[in-house]
Amino acid sequence: MTRITGATKVAGVVGQPIAHSMSPILHNAWLAAAGLDGVYVPFAVTPEAFAAFVGGLRGGSVAGLNVTVPFKTQALALADTVTERARLAQAANVLVFQADGAILADNTDGLGLLAAFAEQAPGFEPAAAPVAILGAGGAARGAAAAFLSAGATDIRILNRTVARGQELAADLGPGVTAHGLAQADKVFEGVGALINATSAGLSGSAGLDVPISATPATAVVMDMVYKPLITPFLAEARGLGRPTVDGLAMLIGQAIPSFEAFYGQTPPAGVDVRSLAKQALGL
Repeated sequence: MTRITGATKVAGVVGQPIAHSMSPILHNAWLAAAGLDGVYVPFAVTPEAFAAFVGGLRGGSVAGLNVTVPFKTQALALADTVTERARLAQAANVLVFQADGAILADNTDGLGLLAAFAEQAPGFEPAAAPVAILGAGGAARGAAAAFLSAGATDIRILNRTVARGQELAADLGPGVTAHGLAQADKVFEGVGALINATSAGLSGSAGLDVPISATPATAVVMDMVYKPLITPFLAEARGLGRPTVDGLAMLIGQAIPSFEAFYGQTPPAGVDVRSLAKQALGL
């Protein structure tokens, strides 16, 4: 059992709901393996109390927070300094509390996305072919920003409400276009990757009704959802023989730079946090 002292460095994750989060399992396993005097805890906060909660942590008594649904946009607005990654994503999944009382906002979700592709689809090149992203919310924005930073020049946003996709495309600039789901057959032609950035498939709910078969046989298919690990969307893609990337790989990928921001060092190698998370998920 971790011994908590006055010198223990505290960080955590905040969201609503938060009980499902795998982040404490990842970070605490790394802390234990590194022998660091640190702990990582979940915080359940109501939307009404979020701003006061964050404000109360100014000064560095808590090193930092990962931020999840539904607070990422609000977290960005509360920060004093914003990284370029967070600005492009218009959301923050990391808040770092500095000793002078300032709050730094960052977004490591895009790093996690690219790390997941590098791990599970190592031959994928973001700039080699168009990328299709389902959804036009914060997750889709973060994914598009990440692919743009990695050199992608043709990103196709598909959303039920085309106007929302058009707003996103206009914000991100040239190379990003918006389309309706009814155009999926045509939009999927020639893509190198297809990413589900919606919550469809979460906790086993029905997935999106889109023609994955219209993608090339080599297209990498990803779902950001990690519970269940193999969503209906990924199951269909695997049935078609498409290479796939799962949301758990993205979660671990974004957690690594988060750990570095909170605890000042890279997580120790050799800790199989994926297996620990899968065990917690009952897999």
